Amino acid sequence: MSSAFQATLKRELMLGMRAPGDIVNPLFFFVLVVSLFPLSLSPEPETLQLLAPGVVWVAALLAVMVSLDGIFRRDEESGALEQLLVSPSDLFLPVLARVLAHWLLTGLPLVLMAPVLGYMLHLPVAALDTLVWSLLLGTPTLIIVGAIAASLTVGVGRGGILLALLVLPLYVPVLVFGAGSVAYDLEGLPVDGVLAVLGAMLALAVSLGPLAIGLGLRISSGD
Repeated sequence: MSSAFQATLKRELMLGMRAPGDIVNPLFFFVLVVSLFPLSLSPEPETLQLLAPGVVWVAALLAVMVSLDGIFRRDEESGALEQLLVSPSDLFLPVLARVLAHWLLTGLPLVLMAPVLGYMLHLPVAALDTLVWSLLLGTPTLIIVGAIAASLTVGVGRGGILLALLVLPLYVPVLVFGAGSVAYDLEGLPVDGVLAVLGAMLALAVSLGPLAIGLGLRISSGD
């Protein structure tokens, strides 16, 4: 089972590296959205610092959404998804490997870029650690929840709008606690409890998400 997980993860990473646009587009979107806010708002450092947690988190959420439509689309078009669904093995590990590969290719670059953008928005250096931790815990949850919706729309042509309608309400708790943790840090309040809630959301998503994704893939394929 572990070898199947590793083989699937390696395959997805290799396929992802062959399509660099799928990696660059969400990251470019993330940087562009955050960079536009200082141009449209007051350039005062106090104002930007106050809005920075929400701005970075909303931009990360939207960047994740940009990448979701293609998470299973390539497998569906090549027939690999059909082969996966008819195989006798359980879908949990292959689906988990696909989600992990997607996070490594699209979510992790957002996390690594976030401190630079946070510093640009005048976040204190001490708050950048909280920003990184919140995104490390939150972005995998966003991707898993989004993958559940993507599994239900994989057979729908141009399902991006439908995917957004399904995902956005489910993203609200992660957004609230993610941006809230950084805001708490700015106010000098303890953030361990908020980060613990994000960690609990991630644990729940990792344990139940692949099961829901597998079921969604079977429903969308008619199996």
